[in-house]
Amino acid sequence: MALVKKILYPVDFTESSEKIVPFVKEFVKNFDAELHVIHVIRSAEDFAGFEMGAAWYAAFEKDLMDGAEKSMARFVEEQFNDIGKVNTFVVVGDVVDEIIEYIEKNDIDLVTLGTHGRKGLEKVMFGSVAEGVVGNAPCPVLTINPYKVKKIA
Repeated sequence: MALVKKILYPVDFTESSEKIVPFVKEFVKNFDAELHVIHVIRSAEDFAGFEMGAAWYAAFEKDLMDGAEKSMARFVEEQFNDIGKVNTFVVVGDVVDEIIEYIEKNDIDLVTLGTHGRKGLEKVMFGSVAEGVVGNAPCPVLTINPYKVKKIA
């Protein structure tokens, strides 16, 4: 059995991301693994056909990246301040494609992923990130439903 040395945790900064943190910390601790946290900003192409359109969205891409990087720093400080070094990555693109690419480039051994981040119409329009990652990842993917789990100490 291969050892788990690197764990990837994709986040969207919703309450769902926070609910899964105790499990991620437990795995990092038990495996003595290196933690990687990724956030993918949806690319302008995801908004083609909407009233505001992709050009409008693309004009704000730098602001979105700056905001996401600040959110990532805050999230890691608040949630993983007891972990030590956390590798963070913020990128613009297709969420599933970027996560899979990160897994491959960084030799990730395990992905811990929430099954529900966003709900409603947005989930229908953009599909399930968890389903895409599970179906395409070259490593094991542990999915956690943040609305069904019991808190761990």
